[in-house]
Amino acid sequence: MLKHILFWGFLLLTSSRAHSEFSHFITREGSQLLDGDKVLRFAGLHAPELHRIEDDERGVCKADRRGWGQYFKWPTSDEQQNWIRSLVRSGQKVTRIYVLSVAQSDDAMCERQVHILPPIDASHMPRLNETAMQVFDNMIALADQEGLRLIVPFIDHWSWWGGRAELAAFYAESADDFYDPNSKTYQAYQSIIQQVITRTNSITGRKYFEEKAIMAWETGNELKDSTPEFVTPTSALIKRLAPQQLVVDGNYLTVLSTSLDDPNVDIISNHFYSSNHNNKPQTIVDNLTAIQGKKAYIVGEFGLLPLDQIQRILQGAVNVDVNGAQTSGALVWGFRGRRHNGGFYWHREGNSDYYSYHLPGFVEGAANDEQAVINALRQAQAGMLGELNAPPLPIPLAPKLRPISQNRDINWLGSPVGRQYRIERKALNDNQWQVIVSGITDGKNQYDSRVDNLFTDTQALSPGKTYVYRVIASNESGESPPSNEQLLIVADVAKP
Repeated sequence: MLKHILFWGFLLLTSSRAHSEFSHFITREGSQLLDGDKVLRFAGLHAPELHRIEDDERGVCKADRRGWGQYFKWPTSDEQQNWIRSLVRSGQKVTRIYVLSVAQSDDAMCERQVHILPPIDASHMPRLNETAMQVFDNMIALADQEGLRLIVPFIDHWSWWGGRAELAAFYAESADDFYDPNSKTYQAYQSIIQQVITRTNSITGRKYFEEKAIMAWETGNELKDSTPEFVTPTSALIKRLAPQQLVVDGNYLTVLSTSLDDPNVDIISNHFYSSNHNNKPQTIVDNLTAIQGKKAYIVGEFGLLPLDQIQRILQGAVNVDVNGAQTSGALVWGFRGRRHNGGFYWHREGNSDYYSYHLPGFVEGAANDEQAVINALRQAQAGMLGELNAPPLPIPLAPKLRPISQNRDINWLGSPVGRQYRIERKALNDNQWQVIVSGITDGKNQYDSRVDNLFTDTQALSPGKTYVYRVIASNESGESPPSNEQLLIVADVAKP
């Protein structure tokens, strides 16, 4: 079923791919990012799952010997489009995704597919999983169509999705060998960079290095053991392969002085978390002071904080100025999107009480201050543009109603900025729609698609009759057009 959905999604996109939202690659001058001749600054949500889903609803895979390995799956094309539209229509211009996943020994037992497959043998380089990369292609194509710039990190320091340790295991080397330019693991890392950047997108027909939606390549995620000997050849390789795209030094917690003078490094990034004792506005001041205006600076991840502390960091990202240099971007961790057949994916962040955020924000996320955090992000984005207030949300697009079950369970892929919904029904040959429920939302946290439904129609209906359903989304700006229609044929009463 998933392959079928993706296949038709790819055909649809291929037929409509002429339009692009972008006229320029993003460039850098000194500490500023530029979109053409306009300064680019951004605030928003980090979107780790645009290309791979941690399926929290299924919990931890018991067959994974590490004790914490999850189930994963690929998003459908409808899901990817919905998520990207949710970000863009909420005012977001740039997001960062998570890394390319690396194969691990228990993947098969946990039904996991990954982006990077083992080499045929230790004398060869790793391979890209074509199924995974077609999902990646789709993400890039949709981002190009909808107007979202992407920051793409290559390999993880950590093992959550498979990272440097798993890559090193292909060659019987250690995780630390990843940072050694003389190791087989580093050669494999370089091969992955080359394979990815020079890949031809199966939808757009362009090489990845020709995709304007890819704002920047990042050496990796939280590569805290980076050295000049590691960063220098890596950034040079990326820039040689993709001269029109930017390079982010994926080191974090410290600023490598050599990266400030490296002509191939464009952006210095840091991640703020309480466990690192840097989750505060002062870190912005400290980082900008260390960078000395030589490179652009972004807060690639921060969050898992009470609302007032998130607001203070956002205000620092918007307003702090160190000798004319300011933060180019700040992304709160993290966003999860709507499910193909209704509800939202969700994720509990480590052992904290924080959950991933859902757009455009719902009362069901009150424990997370969800609506207030989203409003603060939208206000920060406005501030980055020099505006006093965030614009109103656009009117929702039409939801996508899925087939009605014989139990009359009603589910739909929600509108990207829809907050609530009205369900209408009529007999097949009638002209008058009847409202059967209004004011319901799809914003439940910890939604379980195996048992949850967005709504069940329990009203009495005539046996043997055919009914038509549709759904309309709304938010504070207005109502969407009606969704597609779905039919329900009510079963005849059994005769004695």
